[in-house]
Amino acid sequence: MPFFHAIVRVDHHTAQILQFDATQVLAQQVREHVHCTRQHGSNVRSEHEFFGEVCDATKGIAEVLVAGSHTALADFRHYVEKHRAEVALRIVGWETASHMSTNELVAMARRYFSVHAGMATPMKTG
Repeated sequence: MPFFHAIVRVDHHTAQILQFDATQVLAQQVREHVHCTRQHGSNVRSEHEFFGEVCDATKGIAEVLVAGSHTALADFRHYVEKHRAEVALRIVGWETASHMSTNELVAMARRYFSVHAGMATPMKTG
């Protein structure tokens, strides 16, 4: 079952998706699959496939915070805004951050959501 909040730490080769609530964290890793060919643009296609897998991994998460280096964030943001508008609507923030431990990432995300989103929980209907 997906959680309401997640933080995604992305670079150009791996992404760590951490879904969490007040008491637990569910971690998932996505790695780039490099398809080296002589064909022009093969690296761009590989990056797009990777970013697409990262987007797919956030399916069902209502609010996503994305963290990473400035260039990785810029490239991922460009991909999301151009190719995955439905995912862009669920991304609530972009934070430049160096390599951090899982605990540091979750702590940063909890602070972010408590300040910016109030850590609201989804309403259950009945």
